[in-house]
Amino acid sequence: MDLLNTLVDKGLRRELPTREEALAVLATSDDELLDVVAAAGKVRRQWFGRRVKLNYLVNLKSGLCPEDCSYCSQRLGSKAEILKYTWLKPDDASKAAAAGVAGGAKRVCLVASGRGPTDKDVDRVSETISAIKEQNEGVEVCACLGLLSDGQAGRLREAGADAYNHNLNTSEATYGDICTTHDFSDRVSTVQQAQAAGMSACSGLIAGMGESDADLVDVVYALRELDPDSVPVNFLIPFEGTPLAKEWNLTPQRALRILAMVRFVCPDIEVRLAGGREVHLRSMQPLALHLVNSIFLGDYLTSEGQAGKDDLAMIEDAGFEVEGTDTTTLPEHRRQGCGEGACASEDAEEPAAVAAPSEDTRRDLVSVRRRGAGTELPPNA
Repeated sequence: MDLLNTLVDKGLRRELPTREEALAVLATSDDELLDVVAAAGKVRRQWFGRRVKLNYLVNLKSGLCPEDCSYCSQRLGSKAEILKYTWLKPDDASKAAAAGVAGGAKRVCLVASGRGPTDKDVDRVSETISAIKEQNEGVEVCACLGLLSDGQAGRLREAGADAYNHNLNTSEATYGDICTTHDFSDRVSTVQQAQAAGMSACSGLIAGMGESDADLVDVVYALRELDPDSVPVNFLIPFEGTPLAKEWNLTPQRALRILAMVRFVCPDIEVRLAGGREVHLRSMQPLALHLVNSIFLGDYLTSEGQAGKDDLAMIEDAGFEVEGTDTTTLPEHRRQGCGEGACASEDAEEPAAVAAPSEDTRRDLVSVRRRGAGTELPPNA
């Protein structure tokens, strides 16, 4: 297939595909799926070998967010029956993080619901970062606290935060369809603030919210222009009680094509398989390891993931290995700050519409988290 040969050649040279080529990946048929995975897998192995980086989420503050992001179970007006609690104490957060590190996680991601942190919140998170780093040698800490105000990124960096996560989520053109309490530019600004403060930028997307192929390509190209070090790819978890509860638009095959497209556009960036993988990829999760080089271990913010031991078994059975704390994730050329620039922006025809989900969609696959941070039960790691 000429398209895939071209994309592999470009990926191995760190040359970015055109928009038309990225759209063509999403438009490939199920009969071509294994060829697409194999091609993107060559690019993945070129820059990351067979390593898989493990990341672990700690939800520092759950629920009761004033923002109205339609996809989120913690949003304003959400009727999802999730755990709700205020800030974890630093020692409790550190204990939760230790469970993930013991399970093999190289990075701990500290997340808090809300529009953005107050200065007092930054102090609180700084104490948590210190506690985690004191007890877990070599662990990376990523903060995800929402929109940042002036000076807060620098304070988090001084406290020891290695990275900051703030996802773009969807294309700029359709951002207003999923959120009205802030806009796309606010998110871009926060990522740029994190970069300016010297933190590694982590920014990704959510697929499956009813977006078009063009929207998916737009957000991935916007991410590439921002040039983050890691790109988490989330698949919508349609929580009952949220506006997108009926958006069951993904098949395992489409999820794999989306991951392949992201890998071709971001050949040498850490691509992370994030929330919703168990819901939408299901038994095809091991194939995704040929496309991504990073996953979350165990549970997510408000939903349960598969057992941590099953994650580790899946990685081993698929012929991959867990990346240790003594290994640097990114290729050397990116560590030296000489990554490629922005992608070209070319117009392309709209691909065929995605078929609507069948009536027998497995809505029972979404399990609300009832263990770990904020509960008396042990975490899943």
